[in-house]
Amino acid sequence: VQLVASGGGSVQTGGSLSLSCAASGRAFSDYAIGWFREAPGKERDFVAVISRGGAASYYADSVKGRFRIDRDNADDTVYLRMNSLKPEETAVYYCAAAGILSDYSQSDGYEYWGQGTRVTVSS
Repeated sequence: VQLVASGGGSVQTGGSLSLSCAASGRAFSDYAIGWFREAPGKERDFVAVISRGGAASYYADSVKGRFRIDRDNADDTVYLRMNSLKPEETAVYYCAAAGILSDYSQSDGYEYWGQGTRVTVSS
């Protein structure tokens, strides 16, 4: 499956952005989709994940209550809506797909990755 992340941009502290991850290729509904982010000089960190059918979602503690992940299997797209953004959340955001997940927070469990979209939050 091929993934294309989009929707990044620049916002001020407290602002909102909505990212999209569009998929093509193999059956989109066969994959859980996760979002990760990588800040300059730091490791790639888990942000959120949504199950194949969309019934279950999980978030990093740091984004709970501010971010929301949704999927539309008819359009082969996953969305990450981000509110109350903070400067420390400046990063490149990546979406990734996994057929089988043992630990959704670990990046090495995901088989396919999008190219990333940059989010900049200014103070």
